[in-house]
Amino acid sequence: MILPYYIIIPLLAAFLITLIAGKKDNWAVILSVISVTAMLILSVYSFITMNKQVVTYEMSAWPIPYGIVLVQDALTSFVLVMVSIISFTSLIFSVQYIRHLSMDWRYYALFMLLVTGMNGVIATGDLFNLFVFMEIALFSAFALVAYGSRAEEFEASFKYAVMGSVSSTLILAGIAVLYSATSNLNMAKIAELIPAVDSKVIFWVGALFIAGFGLKAAAMPFHAWLPDAHSSAPAPISSMLSGVLIKALGIYVLIRIFYNVFNAPEIFMKIFLVLGTISIIIGVFLAIGQWDMKRLLAYHSISQIGYILLGMGIATPLGILGAVFHLFNHAIFKSLLFYNAGSVEMALGTRDLRKMGNLMKILPTTSQTSLIASLSISGIPPFNGFFSKLIIIIAALQAGLPWYAIFAIVGSLLTLASFMKVQRYGFKGDTVVEAVENKIGWRMNSAMITLAVLCIVTSLMIVPGIKEVTLDPVVKVITDKTEYIQLVLGGMHGN
Repeated sequence: MILPYYIIIPLLAAFLITLIAGKKDNWAVILSVISVTAMLILSVYSFITMNKQVVTYEMSAWPIPYGIVLVQDALTSFVLVMVSIISFTSLIFSVQYIRHLSMDWRYYALFMLLVTGMNGVIATGDLFNLFVFMEIALFSAFALVAYGSRAEEFEASFKYAVMGSVSSTLILAGIAVLYSATSNLNMAKIAELIPAVDSKVIFWVGALFIAGFGLKAAAMPFHAWLPDAHSSAPAPISSMLSGVLIKALGIYVLIRIFYNVFNAPEIFMKIFLVLGTISIIIGVFLAIGQWDMKRLLAYHSISQIGYILLGMGIATPLGILGAVFHLFNHAIFKSLLFYNAGSVEMALGTRDLRKMGNLMKILPTTSQTSLIASLSISGIPPFNGFFSKLIIIIAALQAGLPWYAIFAIVGSLLTLASFMKVQRYGFKGDTVVEAVENKIGWRMNSAMITLAVLCIVTSLMIVPGIKEVTLDPVVKVITDKTEYIQLVLGGMHGN
């Protein structure tokens, strides 16, 4: 039974780092790398071997619904793989990047707590422990955003903490109302009881959860905290926030609750359609006017989250397929773009696109991988972003929603224009840069190359024969509430 180790391993690493790390970060780096490597191996192994199984783990042998239960199905495994890949590459990238700021072991302890919280949110089968793990992840994220200890970073962290507290309060209120109506916190048990609950209660709880988890996901109009937090954090933390945190704490939970627990009520699907479309268009318009590279990327996170919400709102198997595929793809190309921005900032000391120039000669790996990531996020074939956006657009047309398909196409064209600006000014400008302040080492380059390769390789997930074992089981878990209830409540126990 490997399910509890997704939480135990990073939590133990965080504890050991605080216990044995000295003034330098050597032991912290070693323990962190061992931890994220182990989680990457475990998550990929379980994703490949589990197929359509659902595994539950009852803590201290207390049965459902009395004890704490962890659940691993295809959706859990899929998101855990995504988090593990980005955690691994972000940590490898961090070793040199953070050392050019300081050799502080506390960064790695907080990083491990952040991973603990995210893995806990993904693996837990009950709402209260989901809330607890969410808070662990958030407090780590607040501290990591302020890691550089500059005024703008403290301000961004404070704004993030305030908005995070508001969203957590809304979520806790929703959990309390749901518990009062069902006397249960286990999600599968609540799903079983929900048909007998007054529909007005479901609407109120749904509204609280959309506002609360919508803030975590930074969908419009709940996005105000994101541009400052993502642009102020160290680059590998920006990649964690944009690549996986807003998905694990926001999108993943919305999918789990609104599909597996509430059974996708039509009114909430329409709300997802509207929020997704607004996020796509306004997010990209706000991004295209930015000259700060990290801030531009942060606004694009809002726009790309809109595509995922749009796919969720279409609510057909094809729409959900596009949503989960784009969830994964966005984690890869957006994390890579933040590595590119961090690499440029470390080498040149600026994030202003107008001050960069032609970087092909002095930063060849950064320049070439940024081109791949730009094409991926813009939806250019054969990169992964093209296929997930195309699926969402086709799903919208098949569902009789042509205007939503048109907005998705317009958003993608504006994204392409925005990243043409990034490439033209940031990497292929007129000024030839001859020297750098800090050299980019092999660890940072290898993290960027790994994700650039994945931008191409993950396109194969849509190929027949591969799709049936990677994406289809995830879609089936999301669309079949009844099977989720039956498999969790009568699942394969592994105490």
